[in-house]
Amino acid sequence: MSALPHALQQTVRELTVGQHGLKESAGRISAHYRQLGASRGVIGASADALAYALSRMPATYAAVSAVLAELRRRAPEFVPTAVLDVGAGPGTAAWAAAETWPGLATTLLDHNREFLAVAQALAPHSSAGAVDLRAGEIGAFELAAGFGLVTCAYALTELADDALLEAASRLWRHSDGVLVLVEPGRPRDYQRLMTIRAHLVGQGAKVLAPCPHDRACPLEAPDWCHFTVRLNRSRDHMRMKGGTLGYEDEKYSYLVVARPGLGEPAAGRVLRRPEETKFSVSLRTCAPDGIEQRTVQSRDKAAFKAARKLDWGDAV
Repeated sequence: MSALPHALQQTVRELTVGQHGLKESAGRISAHYRQLGASRGVIGASADALAYALSRMPATYAAVSAVLAELRRRAPEFVPTAVLDVGAGPGTAAWAAAETWPGLATTLLDHNREFLAVAQALAPHSSAGAVDLRAGEIGAFELAAGFGLVTCAYALTELADDALLEAASRLWRHSDGVLVLVEPGRPRDYQRLMTIRAHLVGQGAKVLAPCPHDRACPLEAPDWCHFTVRLNRSRDHMRMKGGTLGYEDEKYSYLVVARPGLGEPAAGRVLRRPEETKFSVSLRTCAPDGIEQRTVQSRDKAAFKAARKLDWGDAV
């Protein structure tokens, strides 16, 4: 299970001392997001930003961490020295990147100054190097420097359809190496990621993950490509969510694209949980030539043993 680092959890907890109405704020934020509302419509005060950090930051961190782990598998030679996190909120994706590559020079950009204030308080307790906070809009910022890694997590979902491709192009222009996009695991957000994917491939981007190819996604509605990560819930997290389970499963969709010559995609990707019997493992995979149904027989002992270890979302 992926967990927000203890130092960040502790700092968020300390920031909430004396704050009232956090659970109510968390409830409004969750309801607003389910209705596809933008954060500017619900994060208006310090308490709102802290409620978000308690209720949503752990799941976003877990999803981004899972995507960055896959990036490392696809491009082990990629070691960025600087990250730009756009639509950063409290800096969640940047803190995950800094855990993956400690000491990253980090630039956080968000339109919401309450989020940036929380990010500033968290920065000294992260694994990041120097941290630069910028106020700006996803679709309108322009920075002089390029960045080895650009991240944008759970932020493009807030944009209107007609603003999506310009924002994606802007993110890609600022990346000298890899662009990582993570969005909610909903059909609507997956379809929008596929629109971005085609647009960026047209601009010379190479798809590293999750797809094993650059061609159009072969999945047909009502199916869609999404993944899940399980995370532990702290007591504060459970209190904000009103939950009783000590964990939750976060569904997400994502896209990792890179400059040519950087990394290689997987040969295939498991699209759903394998079906296993004593005699075989059946896998539905996305492959370079499209959707494939593979059956691995137990008599092929090495392949059968490997197939039994595979799960939804794994590379083949």
